[in-house]
Order: sequence, then C-alpha cells, then structure tokens
Amino acid sequence: MTQSFGVIGLAVMGENLALNVERNGFPVAVYNRSREKTDAFMEHRAGGKNVKAAYTIKEFVASLERPRKILIMVKAGAPVDAVIEQLKPLLDEGDIMIDGGNSLFTDTARRAHDLEAAKFTFIGMGVSGGEEGALNGPSLMPGGTQSAYEYLEPILTKIAAQVEDGACVTYIGPGGAGHYVKMVHNGIEYGDMELIAEAYDLLKNVAGLDHNELHDVFAEWNTTPELDSYLIEITADIFKKIDGDTGMPLVELILDAAGQKGTGRWTVTDALEQGVPIPTIIAAVNARIMSSYKTERMDASQQLSAPSVPFMGDKKEFINRVRDALYCSKICSYAQGMALLSKASKTYGFGLDLSECARIWKGGCIIKARFLGKIQTAFIENPDLPNLLLAPEFKQTILDRQSAWREIVAYAAKSGIAVPAFSASLDYFDSYRRDRLPLNLTQAQRDYFGAHTYLRTDKDGVFHTEWTDLNEESATKFTAPEKLSADQPQPTREDVEVQEAQTT
Repeated sequence: MTQSFGVIGLAVMGENLALNVERNGFPVAVYNRSREKTDAFMEHRAGGKNVKAAYTIKEFVASLERPRKILIMVKAGAPVDAVIEQLKPLLDEGDIMIDGGNSLFTDTARRAHDLEAAKFTFIGMGVSGGEEGALNGPSLMPGGTQSAYEYLEPILTKIAAQVEDGACVTYIGPGGAGHYVKMVHNGIEYGDMELIAEAYDLLKNVAGLDHNELHDVFAEWNTTPELDSYLIEITADIFKKIDGDTGMPLVELILDAAGQKGTGRWTVTDALEQGVPIPTIIAAVNARIMSSYKTERMDASQQLSAPSVPFMGDKKEFINRVRDALYCSKICSYAQGMALLSKASKTYGFGLDLSECARIWKGGCIIKARFLGKIQTAFIENPDLPNLLLAPEFKQTILDRQSAWREIVAYAAKSGIAVPAFSASLDYFDSYRRDRLPLNLTQAQRDYFGAHTYLRTDKDGVFHTEWTDLNEESATKFTAPEKLSADQPQPTREDVEVQEAQTT
C-alpha cells in the first residue's frame, strides 16, 4: 500500500502538519534524518494513525503514490537544497515538492525555476499559525507552479483553517510569491507585536496597571471589532500566568531581549530595495535589535536619567486613549505591509490579489484579526487602492481617533517611555497626508554637493544649479533632453535617478 502524502522533517511543525493531513483523510508517510525522532513520533503521537514511517529517503519515496506529494519541513537555506538534491534522483516527472518552511523568496524562485526545468513541480508555501495552527488549521500561502497547486488543492483546503468565506488558503502566484507573502505577513506580525508591547509599557509604567488589571484591559479589548485578534487574546492570557516558584507574574521574570528568525529583516531589506516606506515594521525590527543590548542598557540606566512626570490623569481615560493609539498604529502597520505587497506584485510579476491575502489571514495565523475583514472588503471594493489609509473605513477611523493617538505619543515622550512603533506609525500618517514635505531642501543639498539635479514645481524638466554663484540667474541650467507636454506627468523618482546616473 502507498501513502497519499509525505512529510520530511519531524520537528514540531512537521509533526503537527503530518497529523493534520492524516486526520483529514490522507494517509501519510514520514521521514526524519534522526531515526530516534521518527521512532518517538510513531510510538506516541502517530500511534494508531494511518502514518507510515520510513528510515531512508529511498524507502520514503517508494512509499508514496504517484504523482508524489512531498512536504519538506526542514530548516530554511542549505538544508532545503540538500533534501531536494537527495530527492531528485528518486522522483519522476510531475512529482511535487513543497517547501513549507520560512525560506527566503528568492531561494524559492530559484528552486522553482531549476526544478521546473528538470520536469518536476515545486511549491514554496508559507505556513502561519505556529504549533496549534499546524495541527488544527493554519493559514497557507502556496506559490509556484499553478498546476501543482491545483493538484494539491483538495488536501490544502481541508487542512487549512476555515472561516466564514472559505478555507484560509489560495494560490498566491508564481515563483517565490508564496514565501514573499509569508515574509511580509511576518513583517506585519513584527509590527503588531511591538505595538502591543508598547501599549503594555504605557499601561504598566505610566498608568501603573498591575497584571490583573492588564489582563482585564486586554481581555476587554479582545471583545471589540477593532482589536479582536489572536495576539491580543494571547496577551490577555499571558498576564494571568503566575510563576510557581516566586508567585510573581511570569511575564515580569522573562528577560527583555527578543529574538528574530530573519523574516522581519528580510521584509525591511526588500522594502528598502523597492522604495516602499514601512517605518512601523522597521521600528519593530530595530526594537528587537535594541533589546539585545541588555548589558549596555543596564549600565546606561544608571547614568542616563529619565524625566520625572507623575501620572495625574484619569486611568480609564488613559486606557481608552492607548486603545485608540494602538488601533490607529495597527492600521498604519497593515497599510505599509499591503503597500509593499502591491509594489512587489508589480516588480516580481506575482499578480497578487490583496483581498485574498487579507482573507486567508482571517483564520489560523498569528496575525488573524477581525479587522482583516475590513481590509478584505477595502480591496474587493477597490483592487487598485493605493493605500489602506485612503479606504473610507480606515480614513474615518483615524480621523476620529488621531487626537488620542497624538496625545499618547506626546505623553510617552514626556514620560521617557520609548514608543518607536507608535511614533513611526504616526509619522507615516503625517508624512502620507501632507502634500509637501521638506525634502525640497534635501534635493537642493544633494544638487549643491553632488550635482544630483532636481525637479521644479513651476517648470518641466530636470535642473542643476551652480550654488556657489548665488546671485547670478544664469547659474541654473536646464538639462532635460526634451520638454514635457502639458498632458504628460512630471518625472518620477525613478526618472530622476536615471537622470542622476547619466549626469554624474
């Protein structure tokens, strides 16, 4: 007898996905490099289930029905390439390999290209939801060969999380599209988590809430349409956990140094490459990096004093203002992530459906939230929406709450409480809503020291000025090769960069 589906790699995510697939009616074969791990899985969690263990790659491949469907759940990078190279001599044309780890999307695009050329099919699939999601229904973001997805669809739609409008899975796009969307999902997740941490910091260290009050606040927030989400829910739970040894809230005994696995940093790097501003996500990545400087921060805390500003306000009112600031900041974080996906879709030819991206995040994943339904609706109503801030729902939300948002950021600054993600979100909003920024001076400076040229508001073309001869009108030189007609748009940033390269 042959099995319907294979899983390579039996760490927690691999085990849970294998059990999820089997529970939904598809017999599973499993293989792990360590025989001991395989034996432990078969003896305990897989006992009595339609799971078949293999102890060599050859035995594993032979145990699968054709075309073979193999999910690779090993560490991203070289280990994925190593497993693929082991599999290739044993597979037949049309067999499907699925990388379900957090691989860099450019690696996935390379693998898809190479494997398709060798007549195999490949899917790079983002999987979100952690251990629980993998077992009971994750959000799945598969990209790569569309025909392979269509063959896998009956399995993927059964194992994915289920929401009111379907399974939390859809074909994302070609090449590395699936892992790209998962990468940006994780970037948004970074922003979400940092914003929640800053809200906690303000409530605890400004308003003086204890762990019981913090639990009550976050539990109440999780009942609201704005903040009902997985991350708010688990935050409320965290404040209830008491350490058995000390009797203290466990969260207060955890070292304040956060780790990261690279997807947040990858999101920032690609956004910078594409010229898409994502300041909230950048602030969240920077906050994790800053947290790792624990020894230096402890030393600095003894030398650099904070302002002494006793809290004199109404606690309930302050909590409500923090809630409003959190929601406004959260909207900005998602707006940045969706703007990056929109640009990447054009740059890499992914053909992303942003309403579907929002839909499949509504269940199973770490950033699942009730307000994702509003994001889904915004992009259904206007697929070409340039920014979530311009969607009627979100525009009015921020306009109604921006006063509280500004007061919280100002109060934090006066109190010496760092709120980098709150501040970055507000800066993003204020920059996006202004029709004129002070970067005209920056362009003048660049032209002064590097002859980088500039555009004008009153004339077409690209200009350079000899700035040291300030009193001569002839110092300004028109350098554009041709004049724009009245119906042509002004040159874009990219046009100016090309002109700079030609003139310097």
